Amino acid sequence: MTDQDLSREITDIDMAKLAEAIEHFRILDKEIPAQVIACFLYIASHDDCNKIDMEKALKFSSASGSRNTDWLGAFHRLNKPGLGLIVKYRDRTNRRRQVLQLSPKGRILVQELRQILYPKN
Repeated sequence: MTDQDLSREITDIDMAKLAEAIEHFRILDKEIPAQVIACFLYIASHDDCNKIDMEKALKFSSASGSRNTDWLGAFHRLNKPGLGLIVKYRDRTNRRRQVLQLSPKGRILVQELRQILYPKN
């Protein structure tokens, strides 16, 4: 085995899985910011959450919360296509509150991430 071969040997399988999961996001957008990934993971773990709760939990400003959820939604800045991973809608009981929910595409991504991080033996 050469020195080059040793540098390719996985020394921590859990970190390798996490790196693979992050690369899965980069397939969708090669320059995806960590804040967008954090936002998606919050929504995935609190599906049907409200935007204000997400902003508080992630310590985002309202503007940052909007920017990140727009990126994950149908359209992001300047009406560019978003990733389509979430749906935003107004709460029926409080029209000022936005609710965040995984889209079908977002649910598929969650399943793919689970397969990477927690494969069935």
